[in-house]
Order: sequence, then structure tokens, then C-alpha cells
Amino acid sequence: MKLFYIAIFRNSSKPAKELASAKELSSFSFFERKSVGEFLTFFGNTVAERTAPSQRQSVEENNYIAHTYARSEGVAGVVIADKEYPIRVAYSLLNKLLDQFLTQYPRGQWAEGDVTLSFPELESSLVKYQNPQQADSIMRVQQELDETKIVLHKAIESVLQRGEELDSLVAKSSALSTTSKMFYKEAKKTNSCCVIA
Repeated sequence: MKLFYIAIFRNSSKPAKELASAKELSSFSFFERKSVGEFLTFFGNTVAERTAPSQRQSVEENNYIAHTYARSEGVAGVVIADKEYPIRVAYSLLNKLLDQFLTQYPRGQWAEGDVTLSFPELESSLVKYQNPQQADSIMRVQQELDETKIVLHKAIESVLQRGEELDSLVAKSSALSTTSKMFYKEAKKTNSCCVIA
């Protein structure tokens, strides 16, 4: 999973104008970075320009997916990632960044002209959201639940193996009275209705 590009565009007029952006191109060779960077900007610009206000869309191009959220205020956020990056996390990031951007920069500061704004939250989010499990609390909880489920399955399997060994120990034990052995057998019959598959 990899995030390559995050940007805020003014898309209230055509063509769309990139107001702020951040790119992570370290996975590309030095000679590819300029071309890839230009492609990401072009791809983001095109998708932002063609996304209607109050609409979200994801557009796939080769190995990249651009997730876009156009706000009714006239700005659009674009995240470009690889195909494995979780869609829910991308849109959650866009919501957060657009809220911060609109709080920091009222419409009068970007609505007209050829403006480029400093928005360091894009750079920090690009770093933080490279690992969506760490950045997104719901994904982190889901990962912890998945790990717990694996541990529980292992524990149940080991209990079943122990239960089979326990049968032979009970049968061989001279320390248990006949009544205790009968109780164990009856309890085992009663509990056998509740086998977990």
C-alpha cells in the first residue's frame, strides 16, 4: 500500500487549479521522478476538474487510483495511491484535510487568480497515512481484532488437543474416585453438544 500524491484544487472554475500539493516519489528512480510527478499532477487535475460539487469518485488509471472529493465550497481534494490502498481511509483523509484547509484559508484567499498556498498538513499526512493501519483508528482496531481472532483459534485448537489428552489421564488416574470419573464423563457428554467448528 502506497500513497503517492495529495492535493487541494480549486475546481469551481475551469481549468482546475492546484492550490497545494505533496508528493512521495522515493519509490521511483531519480530519472523517473519528474515524469511521474507531472503525471500525478495532470491526473489529479483532470479528476478534480471533472468531479461535480458534493461528489466523491475514484478513478483508476494503470496502477494508480485517484480518490476525489469535491466540496460545495469550490475545492476538491485528491489522493492518488496504488490499488491496494483502502478507499475508506483515503476518503477519511480527504474529509479531514478539506476541513482543515477551509478553516485555515477562507474562500477569498483562493477563489480567484493564480494562487499557490502553503499547507504543510499535506506533507505530514502523506507521511502519516503511508501506513493506513497506524493512521486510521478503525483499521487499527480491525487489525487488532483480526490478530485476536487468530490467537483465539490457536487457543481453541490447543484446548481440543489438551481435552483429548485429558481423557487418557482421567482414565489412568488412580487418584480420582469412581464418582469423579463418572462426573467427568457425564460433563463431557453434556458439553459435547456445544462443539465449536
